[in-house]
Amino acid sequence: MDEETTIESLKVLARDFVAEREWAQFHNPKNLSMALAGEAAELMEHFLWCGGGESFELVEKSKNAVGEELADIIIYALHFANRSGIDVSEVIHRKMKINAAKYPVEKSKGRSDKYDQL
Repeated sequence: MDEETTIESLKVLARDFVAEREWAQFHNPKNLSMALAGEAAELMEHFLWCGGGESFELVEKSKNAVGEELADIIIYALHFANRSGIDVSEVIHRKMKINAAKYPVEKSKGRSDKYDQL
């Protein structure tokens, strides 16, 4: 389904959901950023106390629950983009160019060091 769905169609889906409920009044950048952080914490809670390798097993075992938390994060990110007038594709492309400059393949391949430590 990812191959068939555009970011714009997801933004419209999120925008329509909010409009039908008249929730835009509550959706300011501060509230939406806090909601995003809360949902990220709920996703992280699934992995509390498990090792890195175990986390793959946990995703397989709890794919629906973990997927719903990820969906909440993405939905709030789309709400944030809608209310802030941010073009998601544009900022992702721009940020990936920045990341590519900070983490050139020849210096960062196979390493987890921060860009200023490469």
